[in-house]
Amino acid sequence: QVQLVESGGGLVQAGGSLRLSCAASGRTFSSYAMGWFRQAPGKEREFVAAINWSGDTTYYADSVKGRFTISRDNAKNRVYLQMNSLKPEDTAVYYCSADFRPGSTSLKIRTYDYEYWGQGTQVTVSS
Repeated sequence: QVQLVESGGGLVQAGGSLRLSCAASGRTFSSYAMGWFRQAPGKEREFVAAINWSGDTTYYADSVKGRFTISRDNAKNRVYLQMNSLKPEDTAVYYCSADFRPGSTSLKIRTYDYEYWGQGTQVTVSS
């Protein structure tokens, strides 16, 4: 069982930056690949970024590649999403998710591949 709690969302102007954090409970955090998804009003939840158990493999949606960076600290049971050069279209609720995948470099981008989810944190980018 993994519990996830996101933080770090807020209101920022276009071109600005935010750093999201996700705190995970449990002693097996390093057995999970972690993902960030987002959901804008009236839209489906979409993949943003993922990182494997050790942090040496990452994958990004084309829409955020070069602007967002996912990272993790297994000693602190945390995963981060650094978001730079934010655009109004990045406005959404951002969710942290966990996929049990120990020792693997493969990463998933579908919501149904992730077993655990946080409650989400709102990111609003004004123009």
